[in-house]
Amino acid sequence: MWVHDIDPLALQLGPLSIHWYGLMYLIGFGAAWWLGNRRAAQPGSGWTEQQVSDLVFWSAIGVILGGRMGYVLFYNFDYFLQDPLWLFAVWEGGMSFHGGLLGVLVVLALFAHRYRKSFFEIADFVAPLVPIGLGAGRLGNFIGGEVWGRVTDVPWGVVFPRAGDGLPRHPSQLYEMLLEGVVLFALLWWYSAKPRPRMAVSGLFLLGYGGFRSLVELVREPDGHLGFIAFDWLTMGQLLSLPMILLGALLMLVAYRRETVRTA
Repeated sequence: MWVHDIDPLALQLGPLSIHWYGLMYLIGFGAAWWLGNRRAAQPGSGWTEQQVSDLVFWSAIGVILGGRMGYVLFYNFDYFLQDPLWLFAVWEGGMSFHGGLLGVLVVLALFAHRYRKSFFEIADFVAPLVPIGLGAGRLGNFIGGEVWGRVTDVPWGVVFPRAGDGLPRHPSQLYEMLLEGVVLFALLWWYSAKPRPRMAVSGLFLLGYGGFRSLVELVREPDGHLGFIAFDWLTMGQLLSLPMILLGALLMLVAYRRETVRTA
């Protein structure tokens, strides 16, 4: 058993505080830019370095705005109704992956219109670039000692002081870093290295993330003010991931059916 005592501050410069969690966002966007340029440099990619840079920049805006709005509306809607201006209190923290995803989808639609590309051409290109950022974000959660797991007796349990009970808990942030970051990246990067039917890469991303997130939610502590949504086990994270799983499976099914018809 280990007591979490990592300082969430990476650097303090007078009144300016730089948190590890914020640095993880920079790592994620930087990795997406670098990986995107690698793919764009391949013959026949149809992408330029400028387009990759614009896509990453726009996506960063979508992640931040959508992530904040998702956290407020999905997880703290009652508080938002009491104080709507709290939506803009970004300095208090609070981000939602599912909200960030919706923000990015809006950005992709705008980007598709701007550069005259199809929506799924862009989505399939960007999907393999995302998991590194997801993994980095979960590492930032662990360093910050937040969104911890449920109480456990496994040897690698961690005591998170912010939980307030002194009990060892699953380091669910690290589970998510491994599954949503490392494993999902390896799967998508390998899968997208060869030409695939349009929508298939996007479908695999949705299916993979939704499945991994739902799995880890089984050992992740639900938000205290929400608790379990239903059945004494269903969490908000699982509820929001279910449409991703269904849509991901549907996209892959449609993609390969179209491919079969095309080659028949």
